[in-house]
Amino acid sequence: MRVLIVNYEFPPIGGGAGKANLCLLRQFSEQKGINIDVLTSGSTPGLSVEGYSDNINIHRIGITKKNLHFWTKCEVISWLLKACRYYKKMIKTGNYDLVHAFFAFPSGLMPYRSRKKLPYIISLRGSDVPGYNERLGLDYKLLSPLFRRIWHNASAVIANSKGLASLASQFAPDLEIGIIHNGIHTDKFIPAEDKEITAPLKLLTVCRLIKRKRIDLMIEALAQLNRMGIDAELDIIGDGNIKPELVSHVVRLGLSRKVNFQGRVPPELMPAVYRDSDIFL
Repeated sequence: MRVLIVNYEFPPIGGGAGKANLCLLRQFSEQKGINIDVLTSGSTPGLSVEGYSDNINIHRIGITKKNLHFWTKCEVISWLLKACRYYKKMIKTGNYDLVHAFFAFPSGLMPYRSRKKLPYIISLRGSDVPGYNERLGLDYKLLSPLFRRIWHNASAVIANSKGLASLASQFAPDLEIGIIHNGIHTDKFIPAEDKEITAPLKLLTVCRLIKRKRIDLMIEALAQLNRMGIDAELDIIGDGNIKPELVSHVVRLGLSRKVNFQGRVPPELMPAVYRDSDIFL
């Protein structure tokens, strides 16, 4: 079986969807009888092809990317125009059986346009569902007719949570939305044995630093905990475009010694980070 995966985000670009895609590839790399090409983005202009494993290749369409964790509309359009041309060449020569698009848009636009040649499935990831991201309110209104066509012509539309599936059903009530939750490596992410909670209480959040994640509320909650006499600290793992204003928020609340911005932490170190914390937010 030959599968083409289209995802405009892939590590180091983006957040959870790219990570989930990468984890799928790790599993597929051990499967016999399946070959995969991934069409994705790169942070510098140009085309590159990387061999991930004997049966998987990653094709990066590079653009000038200002922030690895945030997409401007111009960047999305730039990538989409270049990727569409390359996608056409891939399906002419790739002899694929199926296209799997992470994000109904922009990634899903390409398999929608080739729907008469190849079946495709859509993985809904968040911002591609109308109503999810307030920053994209006008875009949702303008693109809703196109979104519906992309969704309804797919062989399957899958969300990664009940909440996202519910939001998607509000947009397309006549469409069956499946749910496949993000997986977890249970051999790596295991609780610490006999861990006792001692002061300070260690709180942890891991995410892309964007407004939708509401890290500001976590910081305010931490301030309230400390006012209540509960000694607590917050570790923030991740990076994003609103980090400067979050740092300023921390300073205003007098929490500079209580909030730790750790930035990006290598994946192999994350299990220990989780085990060292008391509560995950």
